[in-house]
Amino acid sequence: MYSIKACKDSKIDDLILYRDLKFEDTIRMFCALDKNSNNVSKTISKMIEVAGEYGLHGNLWANILALALAYNENVYSKATEIVGETSGSINTFAIHDFKILRELIHFVPNINGDLLKEIYHYEGNGRDSKLVNTRVRDRILRLSKQLTEANSDNEFKDIITEFYKEYGVGKFGLNKAFRIEEGTDLKTANIIPITRVEHVYLNDIIGYDIQKKKLTYNTESFINGKPANNCLLYGDAGTGKSSSVKAIVNEYYDKGLRIIEIYKHQFRYLSDILEQLKDRNYKFIIYMDDLSFEESELEYKYLKAILEGGFGRRPENVLIYATSNRRHLIRESFRDKTETDEELHTRDTVEEKLSLSARFGEKIYYGSPDKREFNSIVLALAKKHNIDMDESEILAKANMWELSHGGMSGRSATQFITYLQSQ
Repeated sequence: MYSIKACKDSKIDDLILYRDLKFEDTIRMFCALDKNSNNVSKTISKMIEVAGEYGLHGNLWANILALALAYNENVYSKATEIVGETSGSINTFAIHDFKILRELIHFVPNINGDLLKEIYHYEGNGRDSKLVNTRVRDRILRLSKQLTEANSDNEFKDIITEFYKEYGVGKFGLNKAFRIEEGTDLKTANIIPITRVEHVYLNDIIGYDIQKKKLTYNTESFINGKPANNCLLYGDAGTGKSSSVKAIVNEYYDKGLRIIEIYKHQFRYLSDILEQLKDRNYKFIIYMDDLSFEESELEYKYLKAILEGGFGRRPENVLIYATSNRRHLIRESFRDKTETDEELHTRDTVEEKLSLSARFGEKIYYGSPDKREFNSIVLALAKKHNIDMDESEILAKANMWELSHGGMSGRSATQFITYLQSQ
């Protein structure tokens, strides 16, 4: 049923660019399989583990190789991420590697035929990937099939290059949102993918059209390589500031936009984070949610230096977006204006605190909706979620709800609709 094609794991050692492949141990073990192997079960077990983590099905061997190519960050893959074809001698080395990889993807080991059938026609458990979103998983499965069907080394190269152009490579290519994890040395930061991202889009945010337009214009300028400002979304709680930022990333992910969430106690790692991002072809938003500082907190000084004022220049592929309930971010006290014993120039104290907000070139205000706007939000959400109730009854219940749930806001309206759905 299968043509047995020879493969030696030494071929992997001949790769020039694609070194240190993800799942390399499993790939080597599979290449070494034959009817006399004593680790067939162990190898297949490892492959099934990968399939479970990534939600794979179909040709499991080709899927794992496609995943390895999608994750491998090397000179060629990083040069072609988001932008596509590149020029120079690097293409010669890429063709060398793709010839080897094309041979590998067609390898069939000489082992039990029933086991082979399940490997090359694997049926998953129907669950989504734990490590990448479903859309990316499906695209990798399609990449696997395309690579298997490639008729030449050059076609193989064109297929993987198009994938890099469409999605990118490695963790930044396969994910849209990230968080910061402190390194064990407490001096460096690890950028960790967030695999479960809320799928909210700008159309899901009712109202606030002017605010969304400003945010969209600034973001599109950034993505298109035009000058763009760091952005502060400030205003009342529950008005959609955080949702707007999440929506922006979902809207422009396919154009190379990525978001990295950071908390203020991690601001000392900002320089290290920028160093990791500066040479990539993506556009990054460093996102700070609910940003504010108490009088005793000094982390804002790290942020000031990154925004403007430090010797190091912020990379052109990075912007900072923050949300806050405070326009000036740092709480001012009456003492700032009255105490003169500790500060000779009290005006300097106030100016230093206000200067952080001033370094956000785009400031967008989100205010609480008035009665009419709140009712419009409620009715729009009710229609979206197919709430079968008379409008007057919905509004009467919504007005009672907001009185005991933090007042009129998009958040309280959403919570009210969730309550109605549960009834």
